[in-house]
Amino acid sequence: MSEILKGLLNQKKTDFDVIDTADMNISHCMGCGHCWLKNPGTCVINDDYAGIMQKIITADQLWVISDTALGFLNHKGKNVFDRILPILCIYLEFRGDQMRHILRYDKRTDIGIIYQGEANRNYLQQWLDRCTDNLDSKSLGAYPVAELKEAAKCMH
Repeated sequence: MSEILKGLLNQKKTDFDVIDTADMNISHCMGCGHCWLKNPGTCVINDDYAGIMQKIITADQLWVISDTALGFLNHKGKNVFDRILPILCIYLEFRGDQMRHILRYDKRTDIGIIYQGEANRNYLQQWLDRCTDNLDSKSLGAYPVAELKEAAKCMH
């Protein structure tokens, strides 16, 4: 799938990096709060995610390509989202009528999902919308692999 995506993006002459997490060690978020309290902006888990975080902080877009499990993103796809927490501060503010964490950095990274397997697309879309609301960014949509060309139209 990543080769097809690379081909589509090369046709658009888009600057991109594809990070294949299949063989990477990405642990789940432990909810320890160190990224807020003890090491602001830095996760204490020493694994392959640190490099991904640096790219997320500076990227215009992040596309998470994930298999599914139990009708949702599998654990690796979900871990990518859960570990974004260090870009938020512990402090809160109102955005509209909702309380949200203040972002640590000025850059906003828009996020999309491409999933392979069985999932409820509407639910994934709603969940992604909520995630991007929390990150004060834009949802680029949730697309099954069969609609990879449609997802590529949103990429720049």
